[in-house]
Amino acid sequence: MGLEVHAQIKSNSKLFSPASTDWGAEPNSQVELVDSGMPGALPVINEYCVDQAILTGLSLNAKINNISIFDRKNYFYPDLPQGYQISQFEKPIVGEGSLIIDTNHGQKKIGITRLHLEQDAGKSIHDQDVKNSFIDLNRSGCALMEIVSEPDLRSPEEVAEYVKKLRSILRYVGSCDGNMEKGNMRADVNVSVRKIGKPLGTRCEIKNVNSIKFIQQAIEYEAKRQVEILEQGELIKQETRLFDPNKCETRSMRGKEESHDYRYFPDPDLPPLIISENKIQNLKKTMPELPDKKKERFIENYSLKNYDAEILVSDKYIADYFEELAETRQPKLVVSWLTGELFSYLNKKNIELSDSKISAQKLGSLIDLISDGKISNRQAKEVFEDYLKSDKNANDFIKDKGIEQISDQAEIEDLVKSVLQKNAKMVDDYKSGKDKLFGFFVGQVMKESKGKANPQVVNNLLKELLSK
Repeated sequence: MGLEVHAQIKSNSKLFSPASTDWGAEPNSQVELVDSGMPGALPVINEYCVDQAILTGLSLNAKINNISIFDRKNYFYPDLPQGYQISQFEKPIVGEGSLIIDTNHGQKKIGITRLHLEQDAGKSIHDQDVKNSFIDLNRSGCALMEIVSEPDLRSPEEVAEYVKKLRSILRYVGSCDGNMEKGNMRADVNVSVRKIGKPLGTRCEIKNVNSIKFIQQAIEYEAKRQVEILEQGELIKQETRLFDPNKCETRSMRGKEESHDYRYFPDPDLPPLIISENKIQNLKKTMPELPDKKKERFIENYSLKNYDAEILVSDKYIADYFEELAETRQPKLVVSWLTGELFSYLNKKNIELSDSKISAQKLGSLIDLISDGKISNRQAKEVFEDYLKSDKNANDFIKDKGIEQISDQAEIEDLVKSVLQKNAKMVDDYKSGKDKLFGFFVGQVMKESKGKANPQVVNNLLKELLSK
């Protein structure tokens, strides 16, 4: 498999016009003359979008080309009013690069062929009327980065890891928000099959798949379909296909176009894009710490397991959230509560951490009470959801709940001594070898304290007093 990922650049205006890129606006309310293909309307390059493409290229360890050319890619769809798409062909802005994914067999380098800039088409809507289709040009002209991989991917699982890693990098850089549901990131998936040791087979392209789950399902179906065709002694027809998520199958859309079908030629309205080395170096200085480097640092600085570090760095917001929590707390306890209790709560609510409005300070205050012995880990888990819904601080919340843990050594020692005095015969039995009675004493002390005594302190004092 090889992927062509279309990532919409996170910008306020389009690639060649000042029209807004806000998502969800009224149809055709964000369209300038150039977006609608009006004669004489000239494109003007958006420098911010160019910078974002360069930063993305740098994050993919790719070569930034000092000179690139915008071309006209000619094809005719109702939602492409110009009759061509302004794209790049022979001289893209970004050349070869790579990224590393984690697989079951270790790390694997996936080659990046190129990254080029292009404008998006509009949107055809076919389900609003029985007889008519509608066109929304709000998306027309939005800046896209098309990121093309080498055919280095060998399983649906590897493809999923590749898309996750690429999306993570784009979000770290800030060039794309990676929201596949909104169509801000989507993939054309090229699939071919071959017998081991044989050359790569004829590929089919599955267009515009907009979720990682669908990408995997489309690959599984398409690979099986191609194998069955070859085993029947027939040939694979190179074509473009669509994925139907309801039936979990691909179906033919059209014969696959070759580059000459698009009759590429340099856009006469746009001069060559010349990027100086000085600009590239200045942009490089603004690069954030990327996931791989952050993962290494988390493992080294916080003594995290590889698996935990991988989860934390997969999303920049989560990584920053963790660092804020771990600054003055035990990293192991922080990871347990963040990736365990909090993530479980968010999954049930089907919301992202960044959209949850649960601050690091809110979670950190509860963790602090556990560390200080004011509440046990078990008690904290029991009231966790109620605490998140409450607007009270952690201290006031546990006081109102009446679950503040007793950790005072002297107070617990009095409770332990009282229990031992009341159960003198059982103390003698314990000392004569009935070790299992220890649990009975712990239970009695917890009962006397109404469950508030710090279990660790109770255990330590019982061991000490029963050994005398």
